[in-house]
Amino acid sequence: MPDDLYAFYSQTRRYFEQICAPLTVEDYNLQGMPETSPAKWHLAHTTWFFETFLLKPFSSNYTQWNKHFEVLFNSYYNAVGPQFPRAQRGILSRPSVDEVYAYRRHVDEQMSALLSKTSHKNRPQIIERTLLGIHHEQQHQELFFTDLKYCLFQNPMYPAYDITTPQSKKIETSPLSWSHFEGGLMEIGQGDGNTQKFEQFCYDNETPSHKVWLEPFSFSDRLITNSEYLTFIEDGGYHKPELWLADGWSTVQALHLNAPLYWKKINSQWYEFSHFGLLPLNLNQPVTHVSAYEADAYARWAKARLPTEFEWECVATHTSSSEHVSSLNLLPPSADPSQRMQQLHNHVWQWTSSAYQSYPGFKAAEGAIGEYNGKFMCNQVVLRGSSCVTSPNHSRNSYRNFFYPKDRWQFSGIRLAKS
Repeated sequence: MPDDLYAFYSQTRRYFEQICAPLTVEDYNLQGMPETSPAKWHLAHTTWFFETFLLKPFSSNYTQWNKHFEVLFNSYYNAVGPQFPRAQRGILSRPSVDEVYAYRRHVDEQMSALLSKTSHKNRPQIIERTLLGIHHEQQHQELFFTDLKYCLFQNPMYPAYDITTPQSKKIETSPLSWSHFEGGLMEIGQGDGNTQKFEQFCYDNETPSHKVWLEPFSFSDRLITNSEYLTFIEDGGYHKPELWLADGWSTVQALHLNAPLYWKKINSQWYEFSHFGLLPLNLNQPVTHVSAYEADAYARWAKARLPTEFEWECVATHTSSSEHVSSLNLLPPSADPSQRMQQLHNHVWQWTSSAYQSYPGFKAAEGAIGEYNGKFMCNQVVLRGSSCVTSPNHSRNSYRNFFYPKDRWQFSGIRLAKS
């Protein structure tokens, strides 16, 4: 356990710095909107997490790197103390990028020493919090890609994060088909609330496991493609108020929406911005970067609906999928018609119709750690699956992602269901 845990910690920390390698110094401070954070902030915040929740309480001889970091890189933990305003993270020219990396080295050295103390009286809690910190850092690695993509898109030069030629399979998409599920009493979630297991880690919002009754339903065998969404656009989907939830229609009108976030129409041809820059729209790829409002409107137009998160988990649990793609593909793979139930994981997050709330019997941890998930169970919508930039070990059937229904900068797409 100790060797495996430290190896997991080290690999995760190195990976974050590897994916930052293509950045220029100027890129590290980009913040395109309040909801995104600069790459430098992500690197420092994940380090602050280990310093705050492990080194300060459990390392007897730990020396704090910089007292100001306690405020600058606290995201939302009110029990820890005040936070620097989220919308202003991009103006933090100091600490420099070099100092942030030095801060990471300092914390890594101290974490190595702490994890080597196998007889520490708080050893079980140290292991639990280290696992949480590692998975927390992996979440921020995904946010690094989503936030950077949005920030680079604000530049009219449409600069590429990755200057290599993208490898995208040219596969013809099979016609959308449906699988029927009888429903019944289903087991949802994981375990009894003990989330901090090395091999079977999950977040507290995935617990406890419980029974849910499902009526019979049908589930689409794949995600909706760019081609299919383009048909929705050309049929006037953004101009038909009867297709939209009231808040969604207000959002469409206020923001003048007429296509997914990264689509650009140039000389009558559609392009899509990606981490490889601006590319011709690939019609066979899953439509990506749509809001829950857009997903719901498309489903209504298609005479279907979005699945509940429990229907999604039921399908994922009772069907097998051999798909697995690297989290660095940076483009959703095209559909593979040879698979019956396609694209459950590793393509795009899939909006559900379920509000993000606690499971029966959910209990948040005591103290500041308890603010990790529970405090956000209000006014947000659950997404299931995982995306092409999600860490592979986060691609589990019980994982509950959540965002506000207007959000589009995440790798979010559309899966359909019918009653």
